[in-house]
Amino acid sequence: MKCKYCGCLESKVVDSRMADGSTSIRRRRECVRCGKRFTTLEIISEPAVYVIKKGGGRQEFDVQKIRSGIVKACEKRPISISKIDNLMIGIENKIRSLGQSEIPSEKIGDIVMDAIKDLDDVAYVRYASVYKEFKDIDTFMKEISEILNKKKNG
Repeated sequence: MKCKYCGCLESKVVDSRMADGSTSIRRRRECVRCGKRFTTLEIISEPAVYVIKKGGGRQEFDVQKIRSGIVKACEKRPISISKIDNLMIGIENKIRSLGQSEIPSEKIGDIVMDAIKDLDDVAYVRYASVYKEFKDIDTFMKEISEILNKKKNG
């Protein structure tokens, strides 16, 4: 590891700790030449996952796109950012655990819909209105009726 102060390529590890829920390792290093300390972060490299769009195009999976949609759906709702972050970790883990290099956008949308359904009913309907491309009030009412029936039946 190259020292950021003197450029020396030799350093010794002084301390190692798990970081970010054990998905990375933070290492405290000391340069053997100048003696200064610096921190490095080792992250597990995930294989690329591509999303197959409805029109047939492909793009690399970007969890931040999903996060921004969920944040919009949760606007002005009593949902903390930490709950959203935990939801995002679960969604990303579920998508990556499929072990596929290409996943249809519909499959990703279904995973997100299932996750957000348990978070907040209003956020769910907001997200569903965009994901399912609601065209009119009847579509909204049908979705709301389904939510109410599921709550009533347990």
